[in-house]
Amino acid sequence: MIYFDNSSTTKPLQEVAESFQTVSEQYYGNTSSAHQFGLDAEKLLRKSSQQAGQLLGVGEDEIIFTSGGTEGNNLAIKGVALAYQNRGKHVITTAIEHPSVLESVRSLEALGFEVTVLPVGESGVLDVDAVSDALREDTILVSVMHVNNELGTIQPIKAIGQLLKNRAHTFFHVDMVQSFGKIDLSLNDCSVDLATISGHKIHGIKGTGLLFARKGIRLFPLFHGGGQQNDRRSGTENLGGIVSLVKAMRVMTEQKMHHPDHFRNLNHLMRIELESMDHVIINTMNDQADHILNFSIPHFKPEVVLHALEKRNIFVSTKSACASKKEEESPVLKAIGLPRNRTTSSIRVSFSYQNTEGEVELFTRALKKVIQELNKVMG
Repeated sequence: MIYFDNSSTTKPLQEVAESFQTVSEQYYGNTSSAHQFGLDAEKLLRKSSQQAGQLLGVGEDEIIFTSGGTEGNNLAIKGVALAYQNRGKHVITTAIEHPSVLESVRSLEALGFEVTVLPVGESGVLDVDAVSDALREDTILVSVMHVNNELGTIQPIKAIGQLLKNRAHTFFHVDMVQSFGKIDLSLNDCSVDLATISGHKIHGIKGTGLLFARKGIRLFPLFHGGGQQNDRRSGTENLGGIVSLVKAMRVMTEQKMHHPDHFRNLNHLMRIELESMDHVIINTMNDQADHILNFSIPHFKPEVVLHALEKRNIFVSTKSACASKKEEESPVLKAIGLPRNRTTSSIRVSFSYQNTEGEVELFTRALKKVIQELNKVMG
């Protein structure tokens, strides 16, 4: 089997799954309980916060464990907006954000907030001057993803952070779901106030994730109840999931350090093969995130290509998993101005550290055969 759909979800690593099972079986006490089982669980939770903070270069009290990227993005956006609405009700984001960001900011409009959705142009990269021009006195939040989940474009997070650095009343949220463990980003150097990570994108367990929220930032909680995690996220903590998330973060950090050119080599080989094929047009520009490569095969339905590859035990995707069963046209490719014959025929390949150059060669050979067969069918 060749699995090239890692931006949708990744296979949990064995050591990550084992950590989840071990903690779930041995540290099953409630972290809020006063007895020894509870105290042991609380100690492990605190250790996990410390380790997550160390991996991100932030404080343990700046970590909020969540159920994943969607909750993290919702908590960052709605939490800040509702907590600081007395300062202003203007939010800025981009047209190519994940649905959990776009739909979160849209939900704020029903509460009287104003939202500016910035275009990104044909490059897919946000113009920092556009952010500057959009800023207002009442802007309380700017939310920009680091790496786009469909196209792999890398946004100028450091430049945006510098722009916002001296605006104490404007917070900067970054969706890091597709970049952690693959593309470097210093939260401190880039003046990021809030950042989201999802466990199942980094070989962790589904339903795990975290939100970094810089010390001193107030968040209106999405959940009310037991007041866990300093009243920011009520609910008994998923300790097994939390420990396994931190384990996955550590492994991804080590993989990146030991294999710095892994994704670049796979991407380079894939590009060479795709560029040699008739009917294939690469949508992802050069010098973007190497672990994501988007291309179109105009006039062929992407689902037909996907299922033809699946018969050969090769798995890719047509667009973001959160949008793949909805509209036919890719909203991200549409946002960068590509013609409809490309926005409706895109295929996304996304790599993990477990993928090999041999798999790339097998995939491209299979894709050539699929295109030849479809051409014969179409006459």
